[in-house]
Amino acid sequence: MPFLDKLQRWAGQRPHDTAVVIAGRRLDWEQLRDAAAELVAGTTSVTALCEANSVDFAVKFAAAVAGGRQCAVLDPAWSAPLQEDIIRRVEACAGPAPVSPDDQLVDGPPDSSFLIGLTSGTTAVPKAFTRSRQSWQQSFDASNEFFGLRQDDVTLAPGPLAASLNLYALAECLYAGSEFQTLETFDVGDVHAAITHDRVTRLVLVPTMLRMLSERGMTGCVDASSVRTIICAGSKLDARTLEAARRWAPNATIYEYYGASELSFVSGLGLAPGQAATAGGTGIGRPFPGVDVRILDDDGAPVPDGGYGNICVRSGMVSNGYLWGDDGEALRSFGDWYTVGDQGYLADGELHILGRRADMILTAGRNVYPHEVELALAAVPGVAAAVAAGMADDLRGQRVVAGVVPSHGGISATQLRAGLEDILSRHKRPLQYYLLQELPTTDRGKVSRNLLLEWINARDPRVRALGA
Repeated sequence: MPFLDKLQRWAGQRPHDTAVVIAGRRLDWEQLRDAAAELVAGTTSVTALCEANSVDFAVKFAAAVAGGRQCAVLDPAWSAPLQEDIIRRVEACAGPAPVSPDDQLVDGPPDSSFLIGLTSGTTAVPKAFTRSRQSWQQSFDASNEFFGLRQDDVTLAPGPLAASLNLYALAECLYAGSEFQTLETFDVGDVHAAITHDRVTRLVLVPTMLRMLSERGMTGCVDASSVRTIICAGSKLDARTLEAARRWAPNATIYEYYGASELSFVSGLGLAPGQAATAGGTGIGRPFPGVDVRILDDDGAPVPDGGYGNICVRSGMVSNGYLWGDDGEALRSFGDWYTVGDQGYLADGELHILGRRADMILTAGRNVYPHEVELALAAVPGVAAAVAAGMADDLRGQRVVAGVVPSHGGISATQLRAGLEDILSRHKRPLQYYLLQELPTTDRGKVSRNLLLEWINARDPRVRALGA
């Protein structure tokens, strides 16, 4: 486990069916198995794999996890000094791994570590955690059941294989015997071409990619009626993206899920074609197969149904813990319940995500999570994207402010206030709105609420206060 036994099986049963297509190069199951098997004998106990998307990546990854070997997948976009630092840390921390039998493409013991995961985080050096083969096999079984992956599916995950979303999609397809495709780099035209010409039935991607593909696909009359599954993760689907995706891929069931690198899958939901969605909602579905979810307070005591607290998970898919970077806050446990600090609540069995405690705004003695405000604003007509934050306020402690990027033309504060009346409680509504030329983001591409406040305070030309 987790997938080499399956790779051997598909190579024996369906040797000439396509296994992977990456950047235009194709390998069938027999070719993939044989190429990986040739590399095993020369592969060390710990591999730091750092290269762009290619069929060679897939081959090297399969060889790097054979036997008792472990693999760390680095982002080739990272700076050379950062890559060298991580490689040194991996080699120092991982220690010797059992590599037996040495020269065969076989899975190692179920409870042995095979993957050294690297979380992007907000620090200079990503945190590193380990994951067992058994945890990924359980993840495969859960995701295949939840998403309904079939052998006749053709999955396209157009992002970098160094990202866990896409790396998992590759391994999941190898496990299920289903064709996997990706590109050398993300390009809207290349994705559209693959959907049109390569029988793609399943997309795995982040919401920003889905929005670009959907909106440009409709403009360019790209037919996506053959796509029957869309899986989104990384952030909550906003109303505009969901509506565009439904129009562009009318026959697709659109899934979104909540999870974390350290926890694997937690909860998810699927919207069948035509099924109504709650605008601006924080709900992210019910627990995955094999996953129990509880809301616990900071002392590990259960919170009553509907009460806010730490989202805690009990499952066989949780990682083993950190090799480095453990500050005691990123992954915590209360017995056999684990949390990464995300806050939320359960209502009628559905999990609702509010965001990280550190992002919480305390205004006039009441807690407001900016994630909830941003989702509500994204559902207002005329809003393409939004970011909310807490600004210092002598009277309230903090006041909620928000910046919006309009979808077209202009938008007024009056329109925004009216749009929030039915979907957001009064105390959560922003007191001041700002028009943004672009979203404030970090060098890693994540939206930065602190940067929004910096722009406002510095009267940056990219932000302008909105009047009525």
